[in-house]
Amino acid sequence: GSELVRITVNTSEAAAAVAPIRERLEQLGVTVPLIGDFHFNGHKLLREHPACAEALGKYRINPGNVGRGSKRDPQFAEMIETACRCGKPVRIGVNWGSLDQDLLTRLMDENSSRAEPLTAQQVMRSAVVLSALESARRAEELGLPHERIILSAKVSGVQDLIAIYRELSSRCAYPLHLGLTEAGMGSKGIVASTAGMAVLLQEGIGDTIRASLTPEPGGDRTQEVVVAQEILQTMGLRSFTPMVVACPGCGRTTSTFFQELAQRIQSHLRHRMPEWRRHYAGVEDMTVAVMGCVVNGPGESKHANIGISLPGTGERPVAPVYEDGEKTVTLKGERIAEEFQDIVEQYVI
Repeated sequence: GSELVRITVNTSEAAAAVAPIRERLEQLGVTVPLIGDFHFNGHKLLREHPACAEALGKYRINPGNVGRGSKRDPQFAEMIETACRCGKPVRIGVNWGSLDQDLLTRLMDENSSRAEPLTAQQVMRSAVVLSALESARRAEELGLPHERIILSAKVSGVQDLIAIYRELSSRCAYPLHLGLTEAGMGSKGIVASTAGMAVLLQEGIGDTIRASLTPEPGGDRTQEVVVAQEILQTMGLRSFTPMVVACPGCGRTTSTFFQELAQRIQSHLRHRMPEWRRHYAGVEDMTVAVMGCVVNGPGESKHANIGISLPGTGERPVAPVYEDGEKTVTLKGERIAEEFQDIVEQYVI
């Protein structure tokens, strides 16, 4: 489901592997662009591995560690010149954990002479913004077209993220890539990413996003993609897969059947989407409701494209199904889950 894939290119071996990876993906019919993530030695790797430079769809440059002191400008320039020669866009990705120390020192010195000095947090925010804008301006001076420059400014705090991107958006017209540099694990990471990016997206700020989640040991990194998609879909900005609406459960719901059915239908939809997307335009906008009792079940089911209202505690053991607001069938017995899944399948095709 990811529309852009960033890969680490930090060694000669990694750089040499990029072109074969790109070729293998093409053989599999996977055309998603690969973004080379470079730190410290990107200029050298791109120079020594021209096939890597050509195979990548975009370069990510961190202006804070592209080079130190007198080496910074020529090494940054070499990467930009390679991007110009190969016709590649560049994401200038500032990170508060690796800020340009010369720039930060300059701003701290300027701040100390102010009549009313800014806080350290305000200076840090200014340094992040200025690093991105000055690097973008330098890239344009070196010949990289304005439309091939993307900016990002990664921090860990939600309020810092919002303030920095509002400032960037007000001061430039470059596309902006949103995301916290580290959001954390589990629900904390999901909430932090959502809280920060949702505010900005609602204001029309941001062109690409990443939900940076720390996976559990042995966990699946693709959860990042699902969370990013769900942020956009929940806000009504994009649609990726049919949404399952399910009640949270209460004293009226019976056992865990409604939860199991909701999970089963969600898994089925994600499994079927690659094929459905190819054959049934608009299927990603569909809503499926799985409700657990008579209180809100029929009403919520009617509002969905297709929905089922399961029996709650003390209710008749029947489950009416609604399609586009109309009751079409009532299910009963031991095979409600299988039958409803079949109904969803038939509704799509």
